[in-house]
Amino acid sequence: MSPEAAGFEAASEVIGEAGMSAAETPTRWTPWRLWPLLLIAAAVTLFFALDLQRYVSLSMIQARHQEWQAYVQAHFALALGIFFVGYIGIIALSIPISTWVTLGGALFFGAAVIIPTVVCAATIGATLTFFAARTSIGDLLERRAGPWFVRLEKGFQRDQWSYMFFLRVTPIFPFFVVNLVPAFLGVSPTCFIVATFFGVMPVTAVFALTGASISDALEAGSAITIANILSPKIIAALIGLGTLAITPVAYRYIRHKRA
Repeated sequence: MSPEAAGFEAASEVIGEAGMSAAETPTRWTPWRLWPLLLIAAAVTLFFALDLQRYVSLSMIQARHQEWQAYVQAHFALALGIFFVGYIGIIALSIPISTWVTLGGALFFGAAVIIPTVVCAATIGATLTFFAARTSIGDLLERRAGPWFVRLEKGFQRDQWSYMFFLRVTPIFPFFVVNLVPAFLGVSPTCFIVATFFGVMPVTAVFALTGASISDALEAGSAITIANILSPKIIAALIGLGTLAITPVAYRYIRHKRA
């Protein structure tokens, strides 16, 4: 072997070893990585401190219905773009008004437009929250948590598709909680995004179809509440979908117990 070739081989080995050492060295967690979660907490606090929820209430929608409807008809594309970006921000910052925004959007834009718009915007916003939580304290939890958390994490990851669809389809868990918990339990981004996209469709369709049909009720001054929208039959249907999603987990558990 020539001296040049021997020198090149030795240099390659040194570089390779250095690269392996760098890859094996874990990234150190620092407090500044909490800023995404602190931003979310600050946004929610400011939202309620300024009483901004009054602008997305049904009373406000009823009072400004004709005015906003005229604006949407005159500037449809612009209004839809504002709605789309705003919805992403609402979900990403975990502001708990998405239900009323979906109802209002369906009222002004129609269910056929709002269903795909909300599904896409909710998926983008939820994914932003997911990565914010994962990069903030997800690594820290994984390093510092005890054996019980490791077992919980492994169990959730093993059936992550079933769990994610169950959490998304059933409307009994706050949306922002379902954005945060999977990040702490190590759910893969692909599973989170796909399950969110398809999982929010049934609930979105319920609210959008309801919102598109409340125009007459608003003009008549009738009260529209969540209890009226989520009737027992609708809740039962959504829970049925969630149960179907988690059936593989139950089957595996029963089979394991019998074995």
